[in-house]
Formats: sequence, structure tokens, C-alpha cells
Amino acid sequence: MDLGLLLNGLIPSWSSVAILAVFFVYLAIAGSILPGKIVPGVTLQDGTRLQYRCNGLVSLLLLITLLGVAAKINVLSLTAISDRGLDLLSTTFLFSVLATLLLYAAGRTSRNQGSSLKPHITGDLIHDWWFGIQLNPQFLGIDLKAGMMGWLLINLSVLAKSIEDATLDRSMILFQIFCALYILDYFVYEEYMTSTWDIIAERLGFMLVFGDLVWIPFTFSIQARAWWLLHNKVELTTAAVIANCFVFIIGYLVFRGANKQKHVFKKNPKALIWGKPPKVIGGKLLASGFWGIARHCNYLGDLLLALSFSLPCGISSPVPYFYPIYLLILLIWRERRDEARCAEKYREIWGEYRRLVPWRILPYIY
Repeated sequence: MDLGLLLNGLIPSWSSVAILAVFFVYLAIAGSILPGKIVPGVTLQDGTRLQYRCNGLVSLLLLITLLGVAAKINVLSLTAISDRGLDLLSTTFLFSVLATLLLYAAGRTSRNQGSSLKPHITGDLIHDWWFGIQLNPQFLGIDLKAGMMGWLLINLSVLAKSIEDATLDRSMILFQIFCALYILDYFVYEEYMTSTWDIIAERLGFMLVFGDLVWIPFTFSIQARAWWLLHNKVELTTAAVIANCFVFIIGYLVFRGANKQKHVFKKNPKALIWGKPPKVIGGKLLASGFWGIARHCNYLGDLLLALSFSLPCGISSPVPYFYPIYLLILLIWRERRDEARCAEKYREIWGEYRRLVPWRILPYIY
């Protein structure tokens, strides 16, 4: 693509502002009024527990239905997001900056001493803005740690564009199915997210807001958006399709299995793991099931899933593999941070767990 056209495409437009505004208004309303299971979060340092309304799946399905009806009566075009991808990207980025500056300002003036909203100020403005100073603030009623609806909406818009341009092929279908299953699974098991590190330990700053609103939807869909499956023909053999499905299934089983075991263990430390009583180190650390194979086995599942999203693009270019390569770097960095924090928190218990489970992510390799 010509650099001038690329830069021009990144200029925010009022159309993108409107799309983003409607999306966030919908999230705020749907998240507040749609039915959903009320799940208590983990106990914070002050003994409090936040209550989460897990209605993401209902919100997502209703949104897709409303968009389909609107397209049917010609109120909107299903290719609107695909047609405005670049300026929608820049608009969302600017919103992330604005939202986190407001969160920073609100946090600076907060007198709340509860674990969820107590300000943690280092005095370094960039650091505090980047990492955040409050654990669980909300912005205009929107939980900014919520899901991946944007990713699916981008994918579906690209799918509509592919059908419109008569370029729909096996690669695009495979990519769409894998991503849709992964995203739907995320919302089916939404309550599991309430016990993840991002929710219970990471403060809400630009890093998390940008990651959720910009990085996830716009880079995770790069296989479909980055002029690949729309503008590059990829011929997949039947053997390649079967192999790709195998990678996805194995990745899913490891990813979902590991996260489910951890979530169940936190709720009931005596629950059976693979039909046997769990092995627990120091009464705190699970060393059975996937967590007895590698200390961060869920990351292995995540990496296999990321690879399965890119494999439909073939191997003619590294561009579609940006996401799995990035994720590999990110998860190794995060795993190192996790190890340091766990060593400080659990001390000799963590040392015993490391001796029992020596592998970090991939058994016998890393």
C-alpha cells in the first residue's frame, strides 16, 4: 500500500467516531440491564469481593442480531468496519489515550482506601498513566477489562467483505470458524476471567485499556485485515486443513483445560483433577493436571491457538504470523513477571513447586 494512502487512511473520521460511540453506548446499556450470572470476584487485600455480572455472551449475541437486522433493512452496511479499518483504529487509539488520562485524573483525586479503588501513585506520571493507579475503576459505566467483541465484529465485517467481493475461500472459512469458536468460548466461560491476573492484580492504565480496545481487536484479526485473506489467495490442501484443525483442538484442550482446573481449584481445593485428588503444595499451589506438567501450561494452549489462527494464511509471508510471534514474546515476558511475583509471594513453597514441576511452558524444552 502507498505510504500516503496509508497515512491518509489513519486520519480519524466522524463515521468512525459514530461507530465507536454506538458500540460503547451499547456496551454500557447491555452490560447494566441484560441478565447474567452474578459472580463474586476473588477476595481482595481488604477482604472485599467485587460482584461481576457475566452477561457477555448474551450481549454479544444480541449485538450481532441487531446488526444483522439493521443490515437487512439497509440501516447500515456489514462492511462498515472493514471499509474504515485504519481510521477506526486511530480513533480507538485516541479514545484509549483520552479514557486513561481521565482515569488517571480521577484516580489522583480519589480518597477511596478500598483495595479496588485505592490510588497507588509513584510520582512518575508516565509510569502511573501506563500501568494505572487503581485496580478496578470503571469509565462511564463500561468495564474496560471486558472482552473481545471488537475482534469478532472486525472478523465478521471482513467476512462480509469477502462474500461481497466473491473471494470467500477455504482459508477464510477456517480462520473465521477458529476465531469465532475461541471468542464464543471466552464468553461462555466469562466467569473464569474474574480470577485471572489482569483482573485481580493489574491496575487499569493505558497498558490494559490499549490492549483491550486496540491491540486485541485490531492485531488479533491481522490475518483477515492485513490485506491477506482478502487480497491474497491461499490454496490449502485437505491435509493442511486437517493439520490446522488438529493444532486448534490441541491448543483449545490445553488452554481451556488448564484455566478450568485453576478456576475450579480456587473455588474448591478438594475438587478432583483428572479423577484424582489434587496434589497441593503448601496448601496453596496446584500441582496436578496441567499444572503438574508445566507451571504455565495455559500459555502453551494460548500459543497453539494463536498459531492455528495464522496457519490458514499459508507460509508465504511472515505478516500473518505477527500475532503468534508477538504472543510468544509477551507470554515469555509475562511468565518471567509471574515467576518473580510468585517467588516473592510464596517463598519456599514456590521453590518446592519449581522442583516438582521444572518446566515453565513447554515440557522438556522450556
